[in-house]
Amino acid sequence: MASSAAAAEAALKSSGTDGNAVSPLPDQTTLLFVIPVYNEAENLPRLLADFEARPELFRNAGHLILVDDGSTDGTAELIETYEGPVRVELVRLGRNRGPGVAFRAGFAAALAKCADDSLVVTLEGDTTSDLDALPLMLERIAAGADLVIADWMMENVGAVRRGLSFAAGFVVRRGLGLKAKTVSSFFRVYRVSALRLGFERYGDNFIAEPGFACKAEILVKLSALGVRVEEVPVPLDWSRRLGKSKMPVLKTTLAYWRMLLRLRLSRAPVTS
Repeated sequence: MASSAAAAEAALKSSGTDGNAVSPLPDQTTLLFVIPVYNEAENLPRLLADFEARPELFRNAGHLILVDDGSTDGTAELIETYEGPVRVELVRLGRNRGPGVAFRAGFAAALAKCADDSLVVTLEGDTTSDLDALPLMLERIAAGADLVIADWMMENVGAVRRGLSFAAGFVVRRGLGLKAKTVSSFFRVYRVSALRLGFERYGDNFIAEPGFACKAEILVKLSALGVRVEEVPVPLDWSRRLGKSKMPVLKTTLAYWRMLLRLRLSRAPVTS
């Protein structure tokens, strides 16, 4: 039986897209990358090197927005002293508050400086997001999608992490009527217009979850607003990163149930 990573690679090849292809987006399209980082001093040099090898991503004032979520290992200082070819903006939070707060700060920084036809790409800061899949994700955007999600094909991922991913997907799909397979992936491409719609409709409550459940919350709320969501199979290989996962498993599991209960009790719009 083919491995999940091999299946994802086959899906990329069948689309006619290779890892180094450039998506057929208009030349004026700007890409802004919003990446929360927390104690990623080990992984940050490889993350930046990965982007340095892809200068085509940074035309038209495209750049990285790295949101340091109260790191204590020198991550913020490494970003501040970076002198490479990629334009990097640091948003520094005073203390660790969780990826939901970091994404909210990063989105605010991105939306303050870009047009509605720009794109915001989010991904993990530990290098587990495979940028070779980005061209295919951008193709889906060019074809009309408003939000494209990496549908994780897990490799070298522990049973606990696999179980949490399955449980999160089950809770959100069954409880809130979503069809997406992967609800917790950081690796996504958003139209700026879709993000603006979310903030205009929900205000500060667009991202109410401070922790890892924020990604499912964003998906639920944008889907309720009629945003067109598509998924692309992408390998998720935890052997790429250094250090331990920053996700607290029990706390995150409880957060998914809390989010589901809160949305139901508040009668927030959900998909049917």
